[in-house]
Amino acid sequence: MAQPNPVRCTSLEDCVEATLTRVGKHIVLGLPAAIGKPTALVNAFVQRALEDRQIRLTIITALSLRAPRWRGELERRLLEPLAARLFADHTELDYVRLLEEQRLPSNIEVLEFYLEPGVWLDVEHFQQHHLSVNYTHVVREALRRGLNVLAQYVAAPRDGEAPSGVLSLGSNTDFTADLLPQIVAMRAADKPFVLIGQIHNEMPFMYGDALVSADTFDYLIERTAPSLFGVPKLPVSAVEHAIALNVSTLIRDGGTLQLGGGTLGDAVVHALKLRHEQPAAYREIIESSGLLTRYRRLIESEGGTAPFTLGLYGCTEVLGDGFLQLYYSGILKRRVYPSARLQRLIDAGRVDEEVGLRTLEALHAAGMRRMSFADFDELREVGLFRDDIEFESGMLIRPDGTRILASFETPEQRAEIAKTCLGSRLRNEVLLDAAFLVGPRALYEALRALPPAERKLFGMRGISFINELYGPEWELKVAQRRHARFVNATMMVTGLGAASSDALGDGRVVSGVGGQYNFVAMAHALPEARSILCLPSTRSCNGQLSSNVVWSHGHTSIPRHLRDIVVTEYGVADLRGRTDREVVEALLLVMDARFQDELVAQAKRARKLPRNYRVPDAARRNRPETLHERLGPWRAKGYLPDLPFGSDFTVEECMLAKALRALEARNRSWSARLGMSVRALVQGSPKSTLAPLFARMDLAQPRSMKERFYRRILAAALEAHVS
Repeated sequence: MAQPNPVRCTSLEDCVEATLTRVGKHIVLGLPAAIGKPTALVNAFVQRALEDRQIRLTIITALSLRAPRWRGELERRLLEPLAARLFADHTELDYVRLLEEQRLPSNIEVLEFYLEPGVWLDVEHFQQHHLSVNYTHVVREALRRGLNVLAQYVAAPRDGEAPSGVLSLGSNTDFTADLLPQIVAMRAADKPFVLIGQIHNEMPFMYGDALVSADTFDYLIERTAPSLFGVPKLPVSAVEHAIALNVSTLIRDGGTLQLGGGTLGDAVVHALKLRHEQPAAYREIIESSGLLTRYRRLIESEGGTAPFTLGLYGCTEVLGDGFLQLYYSGILKRRVYPSARLQRLIDAGRVDEEVGLRTLEALHAAGMRRMSFADFDELREVGLFRDDIEFESGMLIRPDGTRILASFETPEQRAEIAKTCLGSRLRNEVLLDAAFLVGPRALYEALRALPPAERKLFGMRGISFINELYGPEWELKVAQRRHARFVNATMMVTGLGAASSDALGDGRVVSGVGGQYNFVAMAHALPEARSILCLPSTRSCNGQLSSNVVWSHGHTSIPRHLRDIVVTEYGVADLRGRTDREVVEALLLVMDARFQDELVAQAKRARKLPRNYRVPDAARRNRPETLHERLGPWRAKGYLPDLPFGSDFTVEECMLAKALRALEARNRSWSARLGMSVRALVQGSPKSTLAPLFARMDLAQPRSMKERFYRRILAAALEAHVS
């Protein structure tokens, strides 16, 4: 039964009250990941539950983003002005504030399946209410918990861009697109469900699965909304640049790319741009690093170093601004079409976008004879047939009523069809499919600024399409996802190839598994695909340096039998199909030399290495100073910049952030802080070049003994950690 037009609201409180009337006082509220949350509306639901403790409010979501927080005076001086500049017009989520203050009442619970990384390690509610599920299973689990309300920001089209009554899910098709058929079924069964959309003027109008009819919603809120959350760009480290250069040699021209966001994603995009736009310099960088000598066979079989002639197709969980950079650079240019049979012919070079007799000849050579209605419908959707051509009982029907046998069997039949029934070129292609988008505000502005024809090339799909291979469209996915490279970050890798990406050894959740397991499993199921897990070889915590390649760890995100490619700043370990001994040996070659002997001893005790094994001499050079020698000249020449794609931070803020981050990592223990304090007190006058940095931190003219101490601490950190 058709739904009535949505009720249009301007009052958030009225919308909440109407929702309570329809579903009762037990609300299970689904919210999309990241920026799709209608924050003011969510706060209205929370406020209503605070006022009426008989209401039970369960929120199921991911990535509840917040403005930066500070934990000390120096961090406050850096972040407070920055937060005021970047987030003044953003409305914070009340449930996040209540959780931070440990004041969330018992009638409200928040279940997150992916946490903002590293933020909630010590918050009991998040740790106890974390849903550890694959992204593709979230809809199932939400429904099992009684999901009865879904709310998100939506986008309205510009004048003339779409038919009247069409809206876009904008940033988040992720689980909303997969949930819509379930909502229809619940409504048909008279089960109460409320779907709420709030129109946001900053939300890009996206296509693909994002297009929905306005009457899909029960309530549409039309009022000014707080600004979308913009994720600031952070500096890329030398280690991340080194990892990215290694990764860039494994990406196959004419293939498919999945890539996470953050600074590592920026580094990979920058390395791919170097490869494509400055091939001579790129080649010199990787040759000077020894990559081609050490991994020539792997690079030749799996990747490449030449510019991208065929280009890449993006099939990725999150559309970040890095993919726009790849698009602007002419790297993201491999178009995929919603027809598996035509996609295979295109990638084989047997047809192109122009439709004609050649297309029919290629289809015939590939085994197509008579068409079914499903075949015809697929081929018309992709533009092979004109829209005014119909199909009935094995016949093609032209507008004048003439019937032609729907067969490619003979040259005469193919010629007749080509003469009167074909379109001019293939259509409905995309360069990228994604499930949600998030990034700096410049990303949202850039997407809004794209002409509709270009914006349609960035398709938004349900998470089941992006993260899952199997299902009704598996043949299409296999055809589109040629030479797929799934590039993701991990925290630790064990000596036998298992990866820990989402939790600490004691079980505390750092983030969530999200789609990583899906992508790793897909890499093993797809022909020609590889999973690439990236990590720095070491980490510093409480002033102590540790290896990220460890013999064992108390938590596993990716089991050892799904091991594939592991990349650190020191190289590439190809673990697929290797024996346990070969895996240990490969990881020793890419880990920090200071921890190799310990891993060798543990492997020998476990009988995984022979007693006479010794680490090759070349791997003994895996040290930070060697990396600096290798990359330092290229960084000095500007080829590996801290901010390859700009930032909302000023140059001074980037330098300060780098120094304070290093200061925090090295001085968490009591003894380290004491040592730092002593060094700050006895050091001489700071360099005059630090004056602009002191001014930014309001420490140019210290007004007290405490401010003079902070100035000295800051000077020591800057001189030690900022080159």
